[in-house]
Amino acid sequence: MPRTGVPVVLYYGAVVALLALAGILPMRPGLAVDALAAMAAGSWCALNFWRCRHAHCAVSGAGWLGLALLSFVEAGLGRSVIGGNEQPVFLGVLGAALAFESIWCLTRGTNAIGLLRRQANPT
Repeated sequence: MPRTGVPVVLYYGAVVALLALAGILPMRPGLAVDALAAMAAGSWCALNFWRCRHAHCAVSGAGWLGLALLSFVEAGLGRSVIGGNEQPVFLGVLGAALAFESIWCLTRGTNAIGLLRRQANPT
């Protein structure tokens, strides 16, 4: 899975296109398409976190996969349980992920979440 270049632009473009399509569809198929977009974005970030440990991917991967699950359930019910706010929630997850990474980077000096290592006792 590349992290730069044309494949990334196409992948992100597909997610944006799915979100745009969901907005013009009737409720049930629109929720299913929202779920598909959230699953695509969440899967990308979850796999990226596994590979690179970027702090924002921990939040966006979990948030978007959770939104995908919720939206699939909503599509099955045929109605939104969050008042049709799936797309604002999608953007909220993005904002929370970027805010988390900013705070992580400011406090830790890196944007990567690494394994905690025990420091040797210098005495």
